This record gives sequence, structure tokens and C-alpha cells, in this order.
Amino acid sequence: MNALSSTTEEMQQHGICVIIPTYNNPKTLSRVIEGVLCFTTDIIIVNDGSTDNTRAILKSYSDLHQIHFPTNCGKGYALRQGFKKALELGFSYAITIDSDGQHFPEDIPVFVESQLQAQSDTLWIGSRNMNQESVPKKSSFGNKFSNFWFWFETGISLTDTQSGYRMYPIKAMPKRYITRKFEFEIEVIVRTAWKHIPVRNIPINVLYDPAERVSHFRPFKDFTRISILNTVLVLIALLYIFPRNLIGQFKKKSFSKFLREDILGSDDSNEKKALSIALGSFIGIAPLWGLQSFLSIFLAAVFRLNKVLSFAFSNVSIPPMIPFIIYGSLQVGGIFYASKTVFDFGQISMEMLSNHLLQYVIGSFILATIVATVLGFASYILFQFSKK
Repeated sequence: MNALSSTTEEMQQHGICVIIPTYNNPKTLSRVIEGVLCFTTDIIIVNDGSTDNTRAILKSYSDLHQIHFPTNCGKGYALRQGFKKALELGFSYAITIDSDGQHFPEDIPVFVESQLQAQSDTLWIGSRNMNQESVPKKSSFGNKFSNFWFWFETGISLTDTQSGYRMYPIKAMPKRYITRKFEFEIEVIVRTAWKHIPVRNIPINVLYDPAERVSHFRPFKDFTRISILNTVLVLIALLYIFPRNLIGQFKKKSFSKFLREDILGSDDSNEKKALSIALGSFIGIAPLWGLQSFLSIFLAAVFRLNKVLSFAFSNVSIPPMIPFIIYGSLQVGGIFYASKTVFDFGQISMEMLSNHLLQYVIGSFILATIVATVLGFASYILFQFSKK
């Protein structure tokens, strides 16, 4: 059995189809389809309202599954409808390949073999060599930008998050989405990762031929859409996903095991752990009410610190501790604010706080710095001792 027939058989056996979204790519469409046909006839072509001779070209492939939109709806919507059709036909996986000729159908076996060797359903993204001379500079920059935000939102580091050459585990993925344009390819991988489905890269070949390739990416409009989406995803990650994952880890283990494996036994250096504790305790005491959980995780991610430790120690300002923090902040603030007011712990109230707000703010930041410094050094010594 040769390699082509082996791949064809494996695709049939495991329910793998190929989806080709297309919009005004008449120069390369037939070549892409013919290349895919070398491996499978289970092809779904989504004509996203093309205004050229795409319909005429596709008449030659009437035996393949086709979806035609009367007007252009966006690549994201085309892919969503392709997934829907694939599920209706009983497929479990879908390989998506762009019709502009930049992807090589000869790489289809790479996706198939990667999934067959995987331990579980995985979303595979083809990783292009973005350093080759033919790659436009704006594409290279956009990819790095996208990689960073994907890492921030999921904790997964990838080399390419914008490639449209992918293999989706369509039965395991989320079924509802909010985007319809190019930004869908970001939404789908982030939300799939949030379902604890692995998202990984595999190397692929790529061809950027300016004589053939037609890009429908609109720099201003689509970049704005992507930026808005990333803003929403970051907020969801910080306010829900990260705390959910933290609580989930804690529930699966006893407290001592969680402390030993996820905190003391993490791969982070002792310096990084200590800095994470210092950051979390500073944010917990500083007058940042309502934003402490958000900022502790956000800043830990930005500075690549331990998000678990930072978030945990930001909760030093739990309700029973608030009166003590306010009292301590007022007392410390009085030293630097030259206040003659004598505070009684039993008289702490919101009215007193509002009447001495500036003193409280000054004192809380100073107190937060002192506590963060002390806890940072103390925890570093503790980690060093526990390591020995």
C-alpha cells in the first residue's frame, strides 16, 4: 500500500474530511481541489459569495459537497457552516485548507498522522516558517501579536496561531461562536483550549506567490475586530477561566498536595515564586478594591510570574482582614501625612475612611510595599529551605 492510499484509508476510517472555504480565488481554486482529491473525496467546499467565476469552476466538481452563499458572509461564518455540514455527514475531524494556494495539500498526511499518534482529540495548527523572505512583514508581525495574546489567554505557547491550515476535532469543540470574520480563527482556538482540548502546532510548507495569492484581509477593519475580540477574551480569562482552573486544580487534590505540587513543586524558580507572592500581597493591600483578582492575574501573566501564587496572596484582603488593613494603612499614612489624628481600632468606619481618604491611600501603598517586601524575602528563604 502506497502512502497516498494509506492516508486515504486512514481518513475514511477515522472520519476525517477536508473543508475548503473560498472567496474570489479563481486562479488557485482548481489546483487546491485537485491536490486534496489525491488524498480524499470527502471534501466540503464553501463558496463564500464569490463574485467571479468560482461557481463555474465548481460545476466541474459537482460530486463534492458544496455550500454556496449568495453574498460574502466572512471566513469565520464559512468555516462554521462547513463544520456544521461535516457533523451532519458524520465526520469527527475536519482539515481546513485555504484556497489561495499558499498551503500544500501534500501536508495533509502530516495532520492525519499527528492526530493518530495523539493521546486525545487535538486541534492541530500548521506552523509556517515566518522567517522566509517571501512572507510579508505585516503577516509576520500579526502572527507574533496573535501568538502573544493566545498565550496570555490560555497559557499555551505556539509558534503560529494565524495559519488557516488546521485540523479540528469538530465533535469535541464548542458548538456556538460569536464571530463571523477572520477573528473566528482566534476565537475557536482559544475557546477550544478553554475546554482543555490540546492545541498544538505542526510544521507545514507555505507558498506566498504575489502573482497568484489574493488576500481579503482588511488591515484596519479586521485588526480592529481582532483587537476587540482579544479584549473580551482577556476579560473572560481573567475573571472566569483562570479562577475556574485554579479552583478546579484545588478541588482535585488535598490542600497539602495542591500546596506541594502546584505551588512549592512548580517549575518556577524560587525567585519567581517569591516575586509572585510579593506582587499578590502588594495588590491585595493596595487600595485597588474590586480589581485585585484581575490585576494579580493580569500582572503575573505580563511579567511571567506564578499566577496561582499571585492570585492566592492577593486575597489577603478578605473581609475579616479589611478592618486591620484599613487601620494599619491609616496609622502608617499618619506618619508620612503629618496627621495628628489618633485612631481607635473600634471606631473604624467608612465615614472615617472618607474623611481621611488621602492619608489612607498614602498609608495603604506604603503598607503594601512593606508587607510585599517582607513576605517576598520570607517566602524566598522558606522556598530555599524547603528545597534543601
